[in-house]
Amino acid sequence: MKVLYNDGHVAECPADEELHVIRHSAAHIMAQAIKRLYPEADFAYGPATDNGFYYDVDLGDKKISEDDFPAIEAEMKKICKENLQFKTFELSREDAKKLMAERNEKYKLEHIGDLPEDARITFYQQGEYIDMCVGPHLTYTKALKAFKLTGVSGAYWKGDKDNKMLTRINGIAFGSKEALEEHLKMLEEAARRDHRKIGKEMELFMMDDAGPGFPFWLPNGMIVRNSLMNYWHEMQAKFGYEEVQTPVILSRTLWETSGHWDHYKANMYTTKIDEEDYAIKPMNCPGACLIYKHKPRSYRDLPLKLAEAGLDHRHELKGALHGLFRVREFTQDDAHLFIRPDQITEQVTDVAHLITAYYAQFGFPYCVELSTRPEDSMGSDEDWERAEAGLKAALEAMGVEYTINEGDGAFYGPKIDFHLQDCLGRTWQCGTIQLDFQLPHNFQLEYTDADGTKKQPIMIHRAGFGSFERFIGMLTEEYAGKFPTWLSPLQVKVLPVSEKTRDYAEQVADRLRAAKVRVKVDDRDEKIGYKIREARSIDRVPYMLIIGEKEAEAGNISVRDRSNETVQRDLDEFVADITAEIAERR
Repeated sequence: MKVLYNDGHVAECPADEELHVIRHSAAHIMAQAIKRLYPEADFAYGPATDNGFYYDVDLGDKKISEDDFPAIEAEMKKICKENLQFKTFELSREDAKKLMAERNEKYKLEHIGDLPEDARITFYQQGEYIDMCVGPHLTYTKALKAFKLTGVSGAYWKGDKDNKMLTRINGIAFGSKEALEEHLKMLEEAARRDHRKIGKEMELFMMDDAGPGFPFWLPNGMIVRNSLMNYWHEMQAKFGYEEVQTPVILSRTLWETSGHWDHYKANMYTTKIDEEDYAIKPMNCPGACLIYKHKPRSYRDLPLKLAEAGLDHRHELKGALHGLFRVREFTQDDAHLFIRPDQITEQVTDVAHLITAYYAQFGFPYCVELSTRPEDSMGSDEDWERAEAGLKAALEAMGVEYTINEGDGAFYGPKIDFHLQDCLGRTWQCGTIQLDFQLPHNFQLEYTDADGTKKQPIMIHRAGFGSFERFIGMLTEEYAGKFPTWLSPLQVKVLPVSEKTRDYAEQVADRLRAAKVRVKVDDRDEKIGYKIREARSIDRVPYMLIIGEKEAEAGNISVRDRSNETVQRDLDEFVADITAEIAERR
């Protein structure tokens, strides 16, 4: 595929950049179509993304909804059919400002004002449409073969909530119609698996305008949550952690010491108690530092491994909230390890084994990323070099393949991030291991070494799920609500065929309850086919026990599992099998 670069030359596009160029060009073609249909439209940013493209546009008093997409798409197809040539030119900063002023592009004009005085600014043009852009782009509009608009939302200009809310129009584009169709099928499957939809159907959780971003856990959701929490507790004990709990509200002085007040305050909720400033904790680490510091520590005490399922609060923009994936209140499966320098490789390796054990339990493939020092960081060059070298040494000692993510570390130290891949090919950042020299220094933490001198411990921040909320959302979508039996809110549903078999159905349920199996009897006066469909599609129950007169007379059961296969079984054998399945978390 040939593309036009902003210096005017045309060349073959590298294969790994083709999709980006296609989507970037689609954004320009979409903007041209919108401008034809809405002449008053004023455009802000319109980039390609990993998932498609979008353009933020100010439509004045006009509104665009998904009902308008067919007309916009039809105009885009018309522009493609016109086979307009993409052209590029460069202007000085002042000439660029004049051009944008003449075309009443106030957002582009403001953007130019943010650029250096000596900047040379490139533009791309197809037909009557001109856009400020660094490219590259397709050579002709006809090269855009397959696209679709996918959604509309709000977005603040420059991402600043004090600026005007613009309309963001999203789309997808591919190199072929076949690739587009495949992606649309994936989107349909993603919609079917949407944890917000399933969460409502299964009554797992709810959201309410009384607390945007603050989930309400319903009884079924609490079963899933508590089952996952029990697994977490067992894994902490297995890997030698001691569990703690720190306060949700702590004083400003603590957050000043930790550095969060200066580096993270915009994301924190604050309050006043006794005329003094306090903050609701966004992270658990400062509290762990106080626990470490509350008594003298020896080198023999290290590693000290403190686990905390900590309730945290972080301010997220309302428009960014998304079910359980982006919330303002969450429980982090957190831990903080205080170690000696000679324990870095051993302890980072041990933490990595714990995190990967989690993912093996649920069958998630993953990749590993090492994030290095960001611009807004604390600490000396020497500390950062030592911290990054420590993490690299641990990964290399384990033989783990990883990529470097330059400048994306936490402000207090570098980190290893685990990115999970779900059944739809999406990736989620969940697990993290962060090496920290800064907080032990800020809190003046120390231990007495073997030679009697005082030394500063190194701190490891660790999470495996990321948060219970996000992980449960991921599991809901991964399993489409059909949780493994040990996690399922309802494990067995007993379905009597008629009133004559209700008594035996209750006896079966009592036998299962005695074995601590979560069971319900559906004794409604409904046809058995209706009960089966509801148990399968709404409850998503692992096992249905169909109780007819034949089963009642023989004292056995007909078991229907998720494969929709029904077999007659002995009740005691079924109880033994399901209790083993639950106990072993198969």
